Amino acid sequence: MSQRHVEQVIGKLVTDEDFRREFSRDPVALLRGLYTQGAELTEVEVRALAGLDLRRVARFAESLDPRLLKCCLRASGEGR
Repeated sequence: MSQRHVEQVIGKLVTDEDFRREFSRDPVALLRGLYTQGAELTEVEVRALAGLDLRRVARFAESLDPRLLKCCLRASGEGR
């Protein structure tokens, strides 16, 4: 079981805007890439994470204290 890795991915999704943006482009590829870096995600977990509603994730991220978020230096709207 890789619950710790699932929690790490979810945590990164809500605290790291750049990660969330990359995830939105191709979640399965990103998650499989994490597997090659040592994240022990099963195929079931990859599919479940890839199916997350990113609008809800982003809404939750917006509710967090900014001190908990990874600093994003990209100008607002850049890269969209």
